[in-house]
Amino acid sequence: MTLHETETEVVLEPAAPATAAVVWLHGLGADGHDFVPIVPELRLPADHRIRFIFPHAPVRRVTLNGNMPMRAWFDIYGLDRDGPQDSEGIEAARQRVRGRIGDLVDDGIPAARIVLAGFSQGGAVAMHTALRMPESLGGLLPLSTYLPLASTLTAATATAPTSLPILMMHGQFDPVLPLTLGQAARDQLSGLGYSVDWRDYPMQHQVCMEQITEIGRWIKTLLAAT
Repeated sequence: MTLHETETEVVLEPAAPATAAVVWLHGLGADGHDFVPIVPELRLPADHRIRFIFPHAPVRRVTLNGNMPMRAWFDIYGLDRDGPQDSEGIEAARQRVRGRIGDLVDDGIPAARIVLAGFSQGGAVAMHTALRMPESLGGLLPLSTYLPLASTLTAATATAPTSLPILMMHGQFDPVLPLTLGQAARDQLSGLGYSVDWRDYPMQHQVCMEQITEIGRWIKTLLAAT
C-alpha cells in the first residue's frame, strides 16, 4: 500500500485501483496517523482493493481539558453524559464525514462498500453519521465509544437501513468511557431494530491484538471481494 498525506487526512492506497474504502476516525487529542499502523495487522489479502482514509480532526479548544487546543471532532463540556453536549460541533463533524463519503461515491466507490470506523470520540462521530444516512454503508465499526446526543436518535432520525452491519467493541475495564456507555449504545441501537455484533475485551481504553484480528476478519468478509 502507498501512504500519502494532505492537511486533512492520511490515505493508504492499495496497489490496484480501490473498489472499497474504510474511513477511520481517531480519538480526542490524536490525529489521522493513530490507526495507520493497525492496517498491516488486519492481515487482509495482499491483492485487496480497499482504500483506508484516516481524517485529521480540526484543532479546537476542549473545555473538559482546561480549554487547551487539541485535535477534536467536537468540544466536550464535562463527563456527565446527561449534561449539555456540543450539538453544533457534532453536527459539523457529521457533515464533514458525510461529505467525505460523498467524495468516495463520486469517485466510483459505492456507499455499500464503505465502512465507517472510529475510536472513542471518533467512534461517537461515526455512529452519529452512519445511522443518519439514507443509504446503508458497508459497515459501522464503533470502538470504545458512546452514542452522542442519544435522545435525538429515534425511529424517525435513524434513517440508515436496519440491515447495516455493525460491529461494536469495548474494553471491560475502560476508565475513560466505561463499558456501560458502550452497552447503552448497543441496547439503543438494538431497540431501533439494528443487529449489533458486540464484543468486549479485558482491556482499558485501547485496542488489543485479539480485537484487531477480529476487525480484519470482519472487514475481509465485507469488503475484500473485488
